[in-house]
Amino acid sequence: MPEIRKDPVFGRWVIIASERGLRPNEFSTASDDGNGVYKCPFCPGNEHLTPPTVYSLPAAGGHSWRLRVVRNKYPALVPGGNDGGQSDGIYSRMDGIGTHEVLIENARHGLRLEEMELEAVADVARTFILRTREIKKDPGVKYVMIFKNHGMNAGASLAHPHSQIIALPMIPIRVAEEVAGAEHYLKEKGSCVFCDILKEETGFKNRVVGENGNFLAVEPYASRFSFETWLLPKKHLSHFEDMQEALVWDLASILKNALCKLHATLPDLSYNLIVHTMPVHTPQAAHYHWHIEIMPKLCQVAGFEWGTGFYINTVSPEEAAAMLNEGKKYQL
Repeated sequence: MPEIRKDPVFGRWVIIASERGLRPNEFSTASDDGNGVYKCPFCPGNEHLTPPTVYSLPAAGGHSWRLRVVRNKYPALVPGGNDGGQSDGIYSRMDGIGTHEVLIENARHGLRLEEMELEAVADVARTFILRTREIKKDPGVKYVMIFKNHGMNAGASLAHPHSQIIALPMIPIRVAEEVAGAEHYLKEKGSCVFCDILKEETGFKNRVVGENGNFLAVEPYASRFSFETWLLPKKHLSHFEDMQEALVWDLASILKNALCKLHATLPDLSYNLIVHTMPVHTPQAAHYHWHIEIMPKLCQVAGFEWGTGFYINTVSPEEAAAMLNEGKKYQL
């Protein structure tokens, strides 16, 4: 059973999940079939190497699958256990209760998200929504974290395209800080900060890297990382899982387009993609606006960043937007 421990200084929670260290790593000591041949657990025919399917979409002809969701074999959090807190002297801890799922985005090993057909990318977005709606039925779940690690430098251990969905029994401190910051902006300015960002960027244009009827892709004004990219829905909505089907196609389109531009400009791109949304059991909020953040991993976060919480970005968002829009290669 994983364990969640609370830092007494910052109030942040840390998950202690020793079994995560046992998961296979295709980029280093890859798992094999005993004969030195690597067997990807996410490829068709190797379904026995993963836990049972939670959700799937059939392939053409219905004889296999084109998208599949399974429980993570090496989870950060697991169902069951004691949902009450415990004390260790001055410290607090609780059982690591939750769920950890893997969304296997397609059946082809190595086929990147932006290389998939648009409808297949839309299937991924729909599955995020459906799984969040299902997971939030558990009253013990406070937050559903949807994210994707692509590439070794971004923390991915397998090359087969996949995303992850983790249900948490508390609201992460980073999420709470972002929601609180947006609430403070509303009280001070009388409007949603993300809606104001949309208006500002649409007018300025020099940081916009994509747009369609329902979404805007921008290099944010105070980018923490070079080529950091945000995807913002034009219509205010605080909860990602409440997005209507009519918007899913445009989300898939702008996501595919943004990743194509990033891969064209950044050789051997590794990135983290995170869906930012309100905690699941909170009401619709006027101050918060769900969005997606894509953070390329071009360099390591170092001592200054860890020590101060400040980030040093060596490529301005205006320069990054120009390079992405022109398809220029970035030289590290």
